[in-house]
Amino acid sequence: MISKIVHLLLILVCFLLQGTLVRQIAIGSVCPNLILILCISIGLMRGRKSGLWTGFLSGILIDMFYGSVFGFYALVYMYIGFLSGYAHRICYDDDLKVPVMLAGCADLLYNFGVYFLQFLLRGRLGLSTYFVRIILPELFYTVFLTAVVYRIFYYINYHFMAPTRQARDSVWVIK
Repeated sequence: MISKIVHLLLILVCFLLQGTLVRQIAIGSVCPNLILILCISIGLMRGRKSGLWTGFLSGILIDMFYGSVFGFYALVYMYIGFLSGYAHRICYDDDLKVPVMLAGCADLLYNFGVYFLQFLLRGRLGLSTYFVRIILPELFYTVFLTAVVYRIFYYINYHFMAPTRQARDSVWVIK
């Protein structure tokens, strides 16, 4: 139960930081995507189901406060969390290469999805300008922040998931 409360608090804290502090450290009006990093981290450390719910709840928060189409960001982040959960069984939690590569790929897919579904369908055709001014700087900034923030998420996950992990791995629990 405490792990679910910590999970919800982590989503809320990242959402608040994304809206306040991360916007203050923006370089050239481009800020890193902390919620994307959270969805990838939870998906990698806890699996597909947790990544899916993290992405959905984070996306609903973004849709309620910032979105123009309700459910768009919930769907995008939900897919990102779910797809990153596929690497849960095949990578180590303390390895930094996989989350950084996944953050880069997911940020690229996220930004292309936002471009195609929110800009291209409205008749804005400047893909090269959007790619150079928005996608690439945000990609590098998010990858750099992933290398820093993933360790914090790993520490929180490791310390608050220990009782759940011990109960799951106990020989007395019937599986």
